[in-house]
Amino acid sequence: MRFLYSSWAFFCLGITSIFAQDNSGFTPPQWEVTILETAPILDGKVLDDTEWLKIKPLTQLTQVTPDYGKPASEKTEIRLAYTPKMFYLSVVCYDSEPSNIVVSDSRRDADLGDEDSFLFIIDTYNDQQNGFLFGTNADAMQYDAQIDNEGVGNFNANRQQGGVVGGTNINWDASWEVHTHRGDYGWSAEFAIPLKSIRFLAGKDRTWGINFQRNIAKRSEVAFWSVLPLGLDIKRVSLAGKLNGLELKNPKNLKLFPYAIGQQIRDASLDPNTNTTKGDVGMDVKYSLTPGLTLDLTYNTDFAQVEVDEQQINLDRFNLFFPEKRAFFLENAGQFSVGSPGEVDLFFSRRIGIGEAGALVPIIGGGRVSGKVGQTNIGLLNMFTEAVADIPQNNFAVARVNHDFAKRRSSLGAIFVGKTNTAQPTDDYNRVVAVDGKWGLGKKADITGFFSKSNSPDIQNQDHALQVKANYNWDGWRLTAGYTEVGEGFNPEVGFLLRSAFRKPEFLIFKQWRTTKLGPIFEVRPHVSYRSYFDFSDRLVSSFLHVDNHWVWPSGFEIHTGINFTTESVFSSFAITGVTVPEGRYDHSEFQFVLQTNPNKGINYYNRSIIGGYYGGRRVQLGNRMNMRLGDKFNAYLGINYNYLSLENGDVNAFVSSTRLSYSFTPQTFLQTLIQYNNITNITSVNARFGWLKTANTGLFVVLNLVNDIDFDDPLNTQTLSIKYTHQFDIL
Repeated sequence: MRFLYSSWAFFCLGITSIFAQDNSGFTPPQWEVTILETAPILDGKVLDDTEWLKIKPLTQLTQVTPDYGKPASEKTEIRLAYTPKMFYLSVVCYDSEPSNIVVSDSRRDADLGDEDSFLFIIDTYNDQQNGFLFGTNADAMQYDAQIDNEGVGNFNANRQQGGVVGGTNINWDASWEVHTHRGDYGWSAEFAIPLKSIRFLAGKDRTWGINFQRNIAKRSEVAFWSVLPLGLDIKRVSLAGKLNGLELKNPKNLKLFPYAIGQQIRDASLDPNTNTTKGDVGMDVKYSLTPGLTLDLTYNTDFAQVEVDEQQINLDRFNLFFPEKRAFFLENAGQFSVGSPGEVDLFFSRRIGIGEAGALVPIIGGGRVSGKVGQTNIGLLNMFTEAVADIPQNNFAVARVNHDFAKRRSSLGAIFVGKTNTAQPTDDYNRVVAVDGKWGLGKKADITGFFSKSNSPDIQNQDHALQVKANYNWDGWRLTAGYTEVGEGFNPEVGFLLRSAFRKPEFLIFKQWRTTKLGPIFEVRPHVSYRSYFDFSDRLVSSFLHVDNHWVWPSGFEIHTGINFTTESVFSSFAITGVTVPEGRYDHSEFQFVLQTNPNKGINYYNRSIIGGYYGGRRVQLGNRMNMRLGDKFNAYLGINYNYLSLENGDVNAFVSSTRLSYSFTPQTFLQTLIQYNNITNITSVNARFGWLKTANTGLFVVLNLVNDIDFDDPLNTQTLSIKYTHQFDIL
């Protein structure tokens, strides 16, 4: 068996020799930026602004969907300019049917893929790996994200809730403006992004990587400036075009973010007739040490405005993953990410300020230095949390360095993660160190990996984790082979392990194929993936073989038809919501079916069904999601996840229902409600949030949280009303 592991690791390295020669023939398009003496008027009316009309527009966009390689079906004009303090971009999206322009959502960071929209990415260090993504729709919605490692995460990670998983940080919010206008010509937008809101290298004649994407809803069309091979998206910054001629200086940046919060709390477990009122204040500070390096300080940190976690029911033996949503930990989160996202995270910021059962642990304060010096990424984090109940006061420290070799699409880095009981620093601590890297093989392939060791009192053996993975992604082909190992003593207390103590080989073979031979179907995606987990006694614990095909219509309607072959070996009995699964080996097959209707429609539906064997019995899993929009202000989401298990020792009926309602008065003012219920805990929760945003995450927030049993008379009942105001002061 050990020969198998060694052979698999050798195979991961060996297959890349097939792709070592880069024959992509890629030459990035080039464009010269214009420096402005007079700033444009920000009202969205590009065609009425003489400052914009003086600038030569960029007009050539090429379709990826539906007609790959053909010019975009509608004319687009993009103009680029800057001043010493601001980066400007304007776009005119001509449309032959302006009455059919689709705006589906005005909430900040809502998905732009199901409406008429425009996005662009800037690789401000020209390192071909990282960037800042901005976008909008015809209603001036703000969309922004930080992109690390070209947005790549773990290819077979479980389907998780939104948050920071992999290389796309959708919850990063910068301070910037966008204004739009609609007319008989179509629609237009003006972006104004303060240079102090992003990071870059100062100097003369600088070059940024840049690419543009336009989505045209009536044709489900996607078009780019720098044409991408099938299967890739705008986050592939190594294939972006080049924006030349930038002369950048260090923008001074010192911002203060004080907050005040008042709360009224009713906790029935203490006294159902008594309300507790309390208030607090705190502050965050942001200071740019250099154009690429930022110092963040926080005192008495509070996250009352953050949306609550989505409920999950554990129907297996392994850990559930809940993503980070707190703003302080989201900026530059990708720089601190080492490991295999969603499976072996060496640093998982939710361990700071959140206990094992989800209870809040007050954060006293701390600081972070993050950013870039030259082509070297740097991240330093130090936080202190208060002592609560049986949790002592802890100090958390993280140090991360990672150097990008831009021309090689490669990197090499290291990380240290530490947790220390401040009262017993020599007896109660945990430390993790690791080295990681990426070796780019042209534009098409790469090898990634990491090796880590942990150090805790009384754990001396098998305290390691490692991974090596070979990837090929080009022209609709995605090929991956990898090997991951987590030792029996590996203990990342400030990280996340989906499961512990395993050896895992895995592979993926995926092909995206456009065809005219299947009638109305214009694309199919046949693929097969495999992963297996062995323990350190060479026993098979789990295996999963997935054979599937996606059938795609031009409208975005999809059907997935697959079959899974699974093995689960249970060496010690365990319980699923009270039903015992005895020891034994369970070999099963199951049918998997996915249906997705056209996401550009006002009402769209998604279903994922799995029917087959499960731990010696049968399972029916139904995941249903319906989205509805009325105009461009109101959005509703209804989700029902149902599992029926018929096992040897009993049956399990488990479901989680969730309803999300959102109304956007303006892109900066919203009302959102998330209502959830699951029948296992018999708990109903309501999270209602009103936000009146000023800039990014500042402004007024009113949040109501209710947690009740289904009869509304259980001691678990709690009600919390929070009113929080955060203001941004630009000192420099």
